[in-house]
Amino acid sequence: MSSSKPVLTFVTGNSNKLKEVIAILGSDFPFELRNQDVDLPELQGEPAEIAKEKCRLAAKQVQGAVLVEDTSLCFNALKGLPGPYIKWFLEKTGHDGLNKMLAAYEDKSAYAQCIFAYASAGAEPQVFIGQTPGTIVPARGPTTFGWDPVFQPDGFDKTYAEMDKLTKNQISHRYKALEAFRAYVIKPAADK
Repeated sequence: MSSSKPVLTFVTGNSNKLKEVIAILGSDFPFELRNQDVDLPELQGEPAEIAKEKCRLAAKQVQGAVLVEDTSLCFNALKGLPGPYIKWFLEKTGHDGLNKMLAAYEDKSAYAQCIFAYASAGAEPQVFIGQTPGTIVPARGPTTFGWDPVFQPDGFDKTYAEMDKLTKNQISHRYKALEAFRAYVIKPAADK
């Protein structure tokens, strides 16, 4: 059965990410969220600009409203690295390698950042940013979702990986960015 809601394409091939986004946005979200794995070039630059450009490129390919995400894990001792390149750092070094990157530093603080960019067909992308401060710790919990096992948010004694999904989805960087996005899309058109 098809939904009467307008379709919004979330550009991802990651089923875990799609499930998390749907759970955070909730059943009353005014779009039917579908995912599509769009082949986009790997861009370099500042995270917000990366997200905007990915959104422009995806909107051209999809020919409709799109939502793209760019996630960063930023180590304060390394002035924000690995940042938006965390995926490749994790692939090459593993969770232990991320910890070893900070071995020479007393400061293990970090922040998780999520940037969503949204554009309807032909419109300039809008950017929504969420950040969660925390600490890089030795890996704990399931290792099935990126760097979650090594990131412990401030004020919690568990890593993202150890948290139940409901708790994580109420405090995460992704949640914060999606809440800003949600507020934007449900705001009356006259207020935008």
